[in-house]
Amino acid sequence: MHSYTKAESRERAKLFRKGFRQALADCVDPDIRREIERIDQSAATRGAQELAALHQVQADARQDLATAKAVERTAPRAERAAARQARKAAEQRVRLAERAVHKAEQS
Repeated sequence: MHSYTKAESRERAKLFRKGFRQALADCVDPDIRREIERIDQSAATRGAQELAALHQVQADARQDLATAKAVERTAPRAERAAARQARKAAEQRVRLAERAVHKAEQS
């Protein structure tokens, strides 16, 4: 996964266009290629960190869901409706976290 900042995206696109023009003239500057690789490497590092953070959020959401299910099962009758709502909210957070992880892994 790559996570480019806006500035990196602009700079990479500019370098790519410049390199493409040079490739058409058959005289590509190796500095352009190195700079693009440097930008790609920093974006890949940032993307890996963000993916690890998403996995942590997903694990925390699953743990919260397990806790909410346990609370719902052990809640007295008067508090069961509130516990059910808390469980449903925890399930929603798990679904959102799983969707975010899946989307990040696909890109």
